[in-house]
Parts: sequence; C-alpha cells; structure tokens
Amino acid sequence: MAKNRKAEVDAAAKELDFAKNKYQLELDTSMGKITLDMLSDVAPGHCTNLLSLAKIGYYDGLIFHRIIKGFMIQGGCPEGSGSGGPGYTIKAEFNDTKHEPGVVSMARTSDPNSAGSQFFICLEKVTHLDRQYSAFGKNGRRRQPRRRQENRRSADRRAGPSENSSDDQQSHSPCQGEVMQHPGRGARD
Repeated sequence: MAKNRKAEVDAAAKELDFAKNKYQLELDTSMGKITLDMLSDVAPGHCTNLLSLAKIGYYDGLIFHRIIKGFMIQGGCPEGSGSGGPGYTIKAEFNDTKHEPGVVSMARTSDPNSAGSQFFICLEKVTHLDRQYSAFGKNGRRRQPRRRQENRRSADRRAGPSENSSDDQQSHSPCQGEVMQHPGRGARD
C-alpha cells in the first residue's frame, strides 16, 4: 500500500493563494517541458492537490506510463503501472471545461471520487469525458509538445500493450514538476 502523503500535501497547500496568484505547473520531461495553466476557478481542489504534490516533489522521476495515440498521455503513478497513488483520494469537481487537446484532467477508477495523483493530458477532443472527469488545467502553450511523446517508437516501451487499448504504450519519460506562481494575477483576473 502506498504511503499516505496527505499531511505533506496539506502543509504545502497552505502556501497557495488562488485569490492573489495564478499558478502554472511546469513538467520537465525527457521529451521537453510542458507548462500547465491551472484552472483554479473551476476545480480548486484538484489544482491544490496537483500543485501541492508537485511542491513536495511527488512527481519527480515519475513517468507517463500510459500513452494512447489520438487520445491522451497519463502520468502521476508512483509505481509506473497506473495502479498507484498518494495514499488518499479527492472528491470529483466535474465542470464545463471541454476535454480538448491540451486539457489536463484527473484520472480515476469507476468511482468519481477516487482520484489521487494520476492525471492525463488530452491529445485530441474527447467529448465523452466531458463532465465525467475533473478537468483542472490546460497546456500553457498553444503548440502540442506532447505529440512527440505520443509518437515514441516501440523501442521506448517498457511493457506490452495493456488490457485497456491496443494502442496503449508504456513510456520511459521521467519528469520533474515545478510550481510557478504569478503574483497579482489571481484565478478571477
């Protein structure tokens, strides 16, 4: 069972102030940097969770363990298998954000309130996820830096296809998360 990181996350969350600041998370991966703008006005709990996990170094060295071409890339599992988490879950914050290319959403089981640390970045428009998953961020740049991740060669796969999809790939793409705070530009600005 995963170590419960809730106390560390709660302590890190005390440093966040969405009313006064706008936040981004920069993931420094082996395929380049991904900058994510947090949508704290629609999913404050998810933004707090992801940013706080990043602040405690939770995502450092983790991989995007699930890559489905034309759908999404998924990371945030401490075990690299899609079955791990931070030892706690958070409540769903379904909202009107459309799951389109670059949107960041929380991965979960069939229980809407089972999200923890795993997130995914949409590569294409995925309307069947709208209002079913908690979208809480967007790629901070207009281009799609994750396209390179989607097109990795089979030599980069760590394991064969999962039972979820024949296009599912395992990837060695370690990342490190850095929280960026922009004073004076709150979520409502």
